[in-house]
Amino acid sequence: MTHKYYSLRKGTNPNIKGLPLSDVLDLFKRVFEQLRSGGYFDEAFGYTCVDAGVVDGKVPDPELDMLLAIRKRGLWPIAEKAPFYQEDDLFDVIEFLYQYVSKPIEGTMHSYGGCGMHWETFNQVLGRKDYCDKINALLAHYKHRYEFSAGGEVLHKPEVGFEPIFDADLPTSDENVRSRIVAATRKYRRHGSTIDDRRQAVRDLADVMEYLRPRVKALLTSADEKDLFSIANNFGIRHHNDKQKTAYDAGIWLSWMFYFYLSTIHVVLRKIEHDNLTQK
Repeated sequence: MTHKYYSLRKGTNPNIKGLPLSDVLDLFKRVFEQLRSGGYFDEAFGYTCVDAGVVDGKVPDPELDMLLAIRKRGLWPIAEKAPFYQEDDLFDVIEFLYQYVSKPIEGTMHSYGGCGMHWETFNQVLGRKDYCDKINALLAHYKHRYEFSAGGEVLHKPEVGFEPIFDADLPTSDENVRSRIVAATRKYRRHGSTIDDRRQAVRDLADVMEYLRPRVKALLTSADEKDLFSIANNFGIRHHNDKQKTAYDAGIWLSWMFYFYLSTIHVVLRKIEHDNLTQK
């Protein structure tokens, strides 16, 4: 567990709520330089040798690759451009680098002129894990709540108190249910998600509940079942007509609906699993 230092415990630290973007950009630049000097991007972006000069990697022109992938100019070289990034730029580059990071495993030491290691074999899985750990440690200092997923996406952190539900296993072997829940969760939490994205995520979870409805009937009273589905049906989530209730703060209420449906689905799936085990 990370030690919480005196001024943070006392509440007198000027950055108690997190660092501003400018400081996070500086930290990101230094983290990238640390990883690059450690060989984590040699396979992709190459390296410099005192004898051979610039040795290309698999991506000889990172600036071009960034332009083709992200559709933005002015992001590379990172050491030069990072101080001028906007938040979206930072997160785009973080996700871009995830695609190319790999941990150096074996190589040869070129001692002449203090050249250093020439890495020859790499492990992408281990590299991505180390990279995710570094980026999450970085984002933990940001004043806005984000985290970096193992799949390489910047996501909004869960609301305080709801973290365990995203770590909990989904107790179902039904791939249709599992994939729909995972997709809805990613859509809702993804950085840059719009109100429409979040509404669609809630709609997707409501559709999962509809799919599970025959099993839900056996678990709930008819009144409770009716209330459960009326939320999505009457609040402009699944159906659209002049009787819909749409005059609500979408940012607040969509958050409530998302967590309500997600937690309910977990409860229903666990109840189904429990009943299946007791019937064996």
